[in-house]
Amino acid sequence: MADRSDEFDAFVSACGPRLLRAAQLLTGDRHRAEDLLQDVLARTYVRWSRLDGAPEAYVRRGLLNGQRSWWRSRASTEVISAAVPDRAGSYDLSADTVAQDAVLRAMAGLTRRERSVVVLRFWLDLSEAATAAELGIAPGTVKSTTSRALTRLRASPHLAPPFPTDLPTTRSTR
Repeated sequence: MADRSDEFDAFVSACGPRLLRAAQLLTGDRHRAEDLLQDVLARTYVRWSRLDGAPEAYVRRGLLNGQRSWWRSRASTEVISAAVPDRAGSYDLSADTVAQDAVLRAMAGLTRRERSVVVLRFWLDLSEAATAAELGIAPGTVKSTTSRALTRLRASPHLAPPFPTDLPTTRSTR
């Protein structure tokens, strides 16, 4: 039992930060990302001894499925507001925080599928084929979805200068 726990701890230490960033890009919210990742890791731990050498892929799939489920349930319970409420206090935001916020806002303008494809392709650096397999869609759908998503991101007012606009092209064949 201790061996399984040690292996799992090593996996979470090695992959946890990257998976949390992926979850944050999928959800658009740090707290929701932490909850999502924690739920998926808890389910992964229970099945740890049965996973065949690809625990990160299993967790990624869990993140995607969990995000999909959350979107479905949210559609009937939450009302989206165009205006962000005022916050009390003064904030000293660093350039990195401002840039991260801009990316999260731009990503929020994408559909669920577009966001999932962008995260898998460019954040987790999966190939088109691996992304298609991960999402259960055709590679051609990955290509067209990537193209639409990058077009929307390039046009996003959140990523207007001074932020870099040199987003990846869709000609990659990884």
